[in-house]
Amino acid sequence: MLSIQNVSKTFHRKFALDQVSFEIEKGEVLGLLGPNGAGKSTLIRVINQIVQANSGVVRFDGEIMTQAHVRKIGYLPEERGLYKSMKVKDQMLFLAKLRGLSSHAAEIQVNFWLDKMGITDWSNKRIEQLSKGMAQKVQFICAILHDPKFIILDEPFSGFDPINVELIKQEILEMKAAGKTIMISTHNMKSVEEICDRAVLIHQAKKIAEGRVIDLQDELKTGEYAVKFRGNMIAFVNALWTDFELIDKEILGDDRFIAKVRMRGDQGFEDLLKVLIGQVKIEAAWEVLPTMQDVFMNYVKSNSEGHEK
Repeated sequence: MLSIQNVSKTFHRKFALDQVSFEIEKGEVLGLLGPNGAGKSTLIRVINQIVQANSGVVRFDGEIMTQAHVRKIGYLPEERGLYKSMKVKDQMLFLAKLRGLSSHAAEIQVNFWLDKMGITDWSNKRIEQLSKGMAQKVQFICAILHDPKFIILDEPFSGFDPINVELIKQEILEMKAAGKTIMISTHNMKSVEEICDRAVLIHQAKKIAEGRVIDLQDELKTGEYAVKFRGNMIAFVNALWTDFELIDKEILGDDRFIAKVRMRGDQGFEDLLKVLIGQVKIEAAWEVLPTMQDVFMNYVKSNSEGHEK
């Protein structure tokens, strides 16, 4: 769907992007991660033809990216930009027509999304009358109502309460199921774990990591497992013996716990279950994976140390 090939961009002789390359496959959700100033926003602007790269190529469906392709993109910028004096529905209709929809098609799409997002009653309110979260919802709709093939969401969860964060997540997953290709630039690492297939990490203008989210997490695994059980903690610890190490515990009640255990030697998950069965009542057990926050910080630290050497 989208191919970024050796893209570089400088501002005042300083690299904002330095030979960045990666591809986004049709129908996947990709997380674009990096600290402030890493180059994420610059890359998004290059894709949207807002700024021109100094070198490198961006291809859309195999063709070199042009303004004609931009109409097939839905873009939610981090810097929200709605006309405060316009009414909600008028704003949506205006932007839909800018994206190439006829008046009739725009009316249909706008009414559909107003109803789906539960804000039909706000159609005739001016943008300046909306709460921040409501305005964010309007901006999200404006980014996707022209039914784009490729969607770029820059910090899409910013300003939303937990209920609306879940609403936006579900919309993203529905769009993915419908075959849309989505790139999310965000600091919300938990959302990356939940909805992104792959992630690209950018730091100091360079790509420092890329891969499936699960593979990036697997690289940092430390052999930790969590066990939720009912019983006696002393019996639990005694069952571990020398093959496993108790590293943390959480008391849920008088006889209910969640314990974190690290494997020693060649012991595995099945071995852990075998020694515990009969000693405590296991309610759940799972592998503890590093969070994307852990992955992100590990790569940034490694990259920084490499620069210092």
